[in-house]
Amino acid sequence: MRSQRAIVLLLSLFLVMTTPDLPSQDRTQGRSMTISRSGIVAAESPLAAQAGIAMLESGGNAIDAAVAANAMMGLVAPMSNGIGGDLFAIVYDAKSGKYYGLNASGWAPAALTAEFLRGKNYRRMPQLGIHSVTVPGAVDGWAALLDRFGRKKLAEVLAPAIRVAEEGFPVTEWVNQVWTRAVVQAGPQSGVPLTFLVNGRAPRVGEIFRNPDLAWSYRQIAAHGRDAFYKGEIARRILDLSAREGGTMTAGDLAEFSSEWVDPISTTYRGWTVLEMPPNGQGIAALEMLNILENFPLGEYGHNSTRALHVLIEAKKLAYADLLRHIGEPRKSRLPVAGLLSKEYARSRAKLIDPARANCSVEGGAPPTPGSDTIYLSVVDRDGNMVSLIQSNYASVTFGSGLVAPGTGFALQNRGGLFTLDPGSPNTLSSRKRPLHTIIPAFLEKGDTRIAFGIMGGWNQSQAHAQFVVNVVDFGMNIQLALDSARFTKHSFGGCDVEMEARIPEAVREELIRLGHKVEVLPPFSHEVGGGQAVLSDFAARINFGASDPRKDGAAIPELPREK
Repeated sequence: MRSQRAIVLLLSLFLVMTTPDLPSQDRTQGRSMTISRSGIVAAESPLAAQAGIAMLESGGNAIDAAVAANAMMGLVAPMSNGIGGDLFAIVYDAKSGKYYGLNASGWAPAALTAEFLRGKNYRRMPQLGIHSVTVPGAVDGWAALLDRFGRKKLAEVLAPAIRVAEEGFPVTEWVNQVWTRAVVQAGPQSGVPLTFLVNGRAPRVGEIFRNPDLAWSYRQIAAHGRDAFYKGEIARRILDLSAREGGTMTAGDLAEFSSEWVDPISTTYRGWTVLEMPPNGQGIAALEMLNILENFPLGEYGHNSTRALHVLIEAKKLAYADLLRHIGEPRKSRLPVAGLLSKEYARSRAKLIDPARANCSVEGGAPPTPGSDTIYLSVVDRDGNMVSLIQSNYASVTFGSGLVAPGTGFALQNRGGLFTLDPGSPNTLSSRKRPLHTIIPAFLEKGDTRIAFGIMGGWNQSQAHAQFVVNVVDFGMNIQLALDSARFTKHSFGGCDVEMEARIPEAVREELIRLGHKVEVLPPFSHEVGGGQAVLSDFAARINFGASDPRKDGAAIPELPREK
């Protein structure tokens, strides 16, 4: 027996010494991509992803799955999103080979104007309360998506969320942190306690939370469609709340609202096409950033090197300065969209980047003028239809406006807080106008490869989109590593302040400080840089890939193969 074991050991050593090197298992990403021949739903909650998968496995498509996942997210992360908020989506329709953008962002009530607020002694837009509330667009957005592209009715796609709202769900880790912070900041007079507290506090990690009021609202929508929200009993409860709070919203403000189908805007970046939603969203800043970055050989600089990060941060400042100066509601202002997307204009802006010094006082440029807190999820189905969808109440740290119409189970957004009272701004508040919006879905494509992606987080989003694209295009990362990689963020529009995750090497951070950047170090995986999801479809190989950011509780879940 000993001699046999010795022979086996010698043979094993021989094989180890003579076998070619196998691929190393060492890597820098925290988890593997999800890979499937069938559909994939990537969402910030496994329950939401599973709700979407249930639609795919019962004959639905990517659009049905996206709405089902979004409805579940409104239940499990109520401080960040829900039917009291707005929605944007880009749909890739595999049959036509075309992209369709849906702007389901609501308008200000007709009587909510800058003059009205100044008459009440406001000098800036309120960030909480009834005067920060705009008409919620999400439910109309769901109806528009399903009417145009879906295979299922609202009652079917809302069924999983209704069941879980009634039976309850265990609260997850990231959501608990945001929920706890939101309860403190929303305050006792906000209307939040009756709906979102358990024994006077936020629910703990793993504690079961139920929301029967939201189940009631979802049942109303399932039975009566979008009119239940904008003309029915839900509308009546919202209007009653507005009247009690001294608000201006009327039945007409709700009933006459409708979302809008739009063409996505795009640019090219080193042979890839990047698509974003047009204004009133901030996606144009991501495209301008990429146009500026195209003037620098980032791939030669090295990922998260001093030179690469310096250029990225400076490009962010330039693009966001233009965003603040020029972008608002396109139906109310003449916006220089084509000028801001001009490659020539980007070259002129790129020349303003000093490789040896940070610019702490960046101003918006003068582009040529031609004639003309949040959740994100993405879905691909087995037929190649894809959805990039983002939805939000705006300020998750206060449950949006901090107002809940009694019996409805959801918070109303404070998206109106993004308006300005400056009469010279394209984003000044006026009757039935939509504010400059932070939430943006996106796509990236080249040849037979299409990626639906998004990274949430207020003004973080355009700069995070640009970093994701750079990771994929310049540094050859797969979509999971592109999400996992350390990011920087700059939430302010002026100054040299910048935040970056601790995984960016200390030596690089010190060199950036010497260039004039005021660096604040964040935890290794920080919520401040946002959390993203992505799905990729390789149309030539007919294989789909999914990725979910470790900065969230989510997952990219594949559909089971169907029986033949």
